[in-house]
Amino acid sequence: IDSIAPNISLQAITVALDSFGAASIIATDLDNGTWDSCGIATTTIDIDTFNCGNVGPNTVWFFATDVNGNIDSAFTTVTIVDTIAPNVIVQNITVALDSFGTASITAADINNGTWDSCGVASITIDSSNFDCGNIGSNNVWFYATDVNGNIDSAIAVVTITDTIAPTILTQNITIALDSFGDASITVFDVNNGTWDSCGVVSTALSLDT
Repeated sequence: IDSIAPNISLQAITVALDSFGAASIIATDLDNGTWDSCGIATTTIDIDTFNCGNVGPNTVWFFATDVNGNIDSAFTTVTIVDTIAPNVIVQNITVALDSFGTASITAADINNGTWDSCGVASITIDSSNFDCGNIGSNNVWFYATDVNGNIDSAIAVVTITDTIAPTILTQNITIALDSFGDASITVFDVNNGTWDSCGVVSTALSLDT
């Protein structure tokens, strides 16, 4: 009779999740020279599929059966890692300055569906506040970090516009005709502090008469 169980020899392995957050192994991945003098019939394991919830070390049991039905088992460690960065998807946006000549955005404003199979932990941007000096196109870097620390980034264009007209302040004046019966004024005579948060161009001030 053969009453001696197989001699099990195992190895610990590290397995990376795929882009869908899944991984699988087979018994031979853990086998490191298991043998039996009469021959091994089958080798099996108790866990062969993994997902994001298994990131880190996992204990997996290995079973070997020889050709005469003797069985032995042992366990080893399967370490699951997530090495795939988030899928960053951004969108370009246009933002108008407020009456104070300022504007602000958040990462969510330029996010357009960023995702990760194991989950996105945080999203950030490198520029969130704008003023009159930023009118036009601005490149803003967007960063996404997944729950396992993988990071990816992309650029979105944030176009800043000024849509608020100047605040016009005028004053009434009295002027005397000269000896020829004429009189003239300039725009500055009736201006009383006209202003704009982004500035008024003095050469653009005019009168209708």
